[in-house]
Amino acid sequence: MSDQGLSANALARRSGVNRQVITNVLNGTVWADTLTVIDLEGALGVILWPDHVQWRIPAAGEAPEGYNDEVEGTPAEGSSAPDSVG
Repeated sequence: MSDQGLSANALARRSGVNRQVITNVLNGTVWADTLTVIDLEGALGVILWPDHVQWRIPAAGEAPEGYNDEVEGTPAEGSSAPDSVG
């Protein structure tokens, strides 16, 4: 904001993010949610959340890496969890 000479009001108008939300994020009283970060990045033309554009996004129908939809308590394949308890 300071590099571009923008006030919270100007950034709010440009991004569509509420001015109070911007002020609260700047003051560290709240964390911005993902959509707010995206809106602010678009308005400012800079990356605010480092390396998120390089995250691997699973294809449609593909489970995210490390996701296990087996019954709770069942170890994931390759897990080092014990086979039985007791």
